[in-house]
Amino acid sequence: MRILVTGGAGFIGSHFVHSLHDAYVTVLDKLTYAGHRANLEGARHAFVHGDICDAGLLREVVPGHDLVVNFAAETHVDRSIEGAAEFVRTNVLGTQTLLQACLDAGVPKVVHVSTDEVYGSIDIGSWDEAAPLRPRSPYAASKAGGDLMARSYAITYGLDVSITRCGNNYGPRQFPEKVIPLFITNLLRGEKVPLYGDGGNVRDWIHVSDHCAGIRVVAEKGEPGEVYHIAGTAELTNKELTTRLLEACGRDWDLVEYVEDRKGHDRRYSLDDAKLRALGYRPEVTFEQGLKDTVRWYTEHRDWWTA
Repeated sequence: MRILVTGGAGFIGSHFVHSLHDAYVTVLDKLTYAGHRANLEGARHAFVHGDICDAGLLREVVPGHDLVVNFAAETHVDRSIEGAAEFVRTNVLGTQTLLQACLDAGVPKVVHVSTDEVYGSIDIGSWDEAAPLRPRSPYAASKAGGDLMARSYAITYGLDVSITRCGNNYGPRQFPEKVIPLFITNLLRGEKVPLYGDGGNVRDWIHVSDHCAGIRVVAEKGEPGEVYHIAGTAELTNKELTTRLLEACGRDWDLVEYVEDRKGHDRRYSLDDAKLRALGYRPEVTFEQGLKDTVRWYTEHRDWWTA
């Protein structure tokens, strides 16, 4: 089987590449600040340096693949608030350019990887896949645009593309702008960590290996135009998460600094993943074990995040 993984040198994409053992894998990555060739060391793959917005390059790279999995995206909310244009370019235009290349090349299956943030915020209960899209940040809006583009290619052109949406990922090799690696690396250096607002925002946490397992299930069994949630194993307030990180790093609350809340900060995310579980998916990594392993990795790989 020949698999093309776009954004495969990033955090989640590289873990997905490492999880593929019986396939010929091509990685296409622009190598922005969050993508590193080192993330792919030890994984069997061919590498192409390029941008999913480059239609000419895609016409060369996409044909001949049995599966395309799209991780390529700008993903950091704070960066999108500072400047939304690049998020729209990559997450909407880039997605459409890739979908068109897959359609033209007759790719049998495409999986477009998205996020729970497209739904906005939910006070109680959990979203199912029919929930309305109400994004509240430029990042979330750009991902919602890409999702809708993927659905349109399934309905209008008959492209076999499925969409996955997951909660907050964590694990080794995550760029230290995201909260868990940021807090771990700051705490290991004895530096303060920033806690937004009152710390009461709730997130659903999923280990990156469970996320990749869910994507593989969707690649095998997902239906065209359908959305599948990949839920995590722990819903925590940011204050609860901070407590666990302090304990794991052997630090105290004197290193926590409350900062002004993020603009448009969603209060709570929660996904209902019954649809994917009906296809056989089950998360395997408990948050307790996953967090312990993640802290150990950053402790043992200081050269990775201090370079």
